[in-house]
Amino acid sequence: MTSRERRYVGAISGTSVDGLDLAVIAMRRTRIHFEAGYTAPFPPQLRNTLKQLAAAERIAIDELGAVDHELGEFIGRAVLDFLASSGLPREAITAVGSHGQTIRHRPSGRWPFTMQIGDPHVIAEITGIDTYADFRRRDLAAGGQGAPLVPPFHAALFNARGNAAIVLNIGGIANVTHLPATRSGRPVIGFDTGPGNALIDLWAARHLAADFDLDGRWAASGAVDQTLLTRCLEEPYFQHPPPKSTGKELFGADWLEGMLASVPSVPAADVQATLVELTARSVADAVQRYTTGCKRVIVCGGGRLNGHLMRRLEAALKPAAVTTTDALGYNGDWIEAAAFAWLAHRAAIGKPGNLPAVTGACGERTLGGFFPGQ
Repeated sequence: MTSRERRYVGAISGTSVDGLDLAVIAMRRTRIHFEAGYTAPFPPQLRNTLKQLAAAERIAIDELGAVDHELGEFIGRAVLDFLASSGLPREAITAVGSHGQTIRHRPSGRWPFTMQIGDPHVIAEITGIDTYADFRRRDLAAGGQGAPLVPPFHAALFNARGNAAIVLNIGGIANVTHLPATRSGRPVIGFDTGPGNALIDLWAARHLAADFDLDGRWAASGAVDQTLLTRCLEEPYFQHPPPKSTGKELFGADWLEGMLASVPSVPAADVQATLVELTARSVADAVQRYTTGCKRVIVCGGGRLNGHLMRRLEAALKPAAVTTTDALGYNGDWIEAAAFAWLAHRAAIGKPGNLPAVTGACGERTLGGFFPGQ
């Protein structure tokens, strides 16, 4: 590593709770270079506990504290294992940027808050590496949504190409970043469009006893129920203008049950087909309503691996061309982890990590608390 190069590790567990995504990036001045990536699977008990906490109406403080520590240990050891497998000594890493696991995201109301667990003190203690974490709450304190935080990273990674584009991340929740043409003078915007994989995976788990619908094959076997789709698209969140963010607190089991109660007797495969169409339509509606001049949509996140969903997105987003970050040389599983590595870099050099036009914050802020290594 040269004196002008710094390496960072990013770590995040997304709303799908699939595992811990890890990425190493090297910063050479303002240029971002991907060096390695890996997804560390959660032990089944930890994964189940995290999912239960995210879905629970009430959380016992003792349980929350214990899982916060347990997840911090898991992240710290996963970082060390990842570095060892990548042939990188810990001394080569400037800092870790840990997002943790979101348990609650309530950006609206009298007392807005967002909560991510995975104790960063434990991560710093285990790894011996300076750690940055708790990235969302400073933006929230400044009047923002605290999310999404990946758009400035998307801009740094892709906007040098000059042409207008949409970057679409499909995790449990879907979010878009609008990258205007570099000479247009328009700001980068980004927001959560609504459900990504969350409802699709929920329904698959209920009826297939599987974590997901492989390649969307079950959904492809069904037919879209137009009455149910129309009812779902009446959700007020879809009509709210950005800045906005959401999570499984809204688009979870209770929401889906409410929709199904209003349109009874829909076959299970048809419900799955409808949920895929809901993701595709809500994304396309948001893109068409709030962005202009985009002829290309670049997809990352786990949703890009669902062939049926990708085909429905292509149909809904016409005439824009739909591609993936993989086609541009960036593994789509590790974009978000790389984003939090980049946010750690921004914090380390004292630069802002948010975009007020995206989150609605009253100004730019340096994000993340600092937890020194050994």
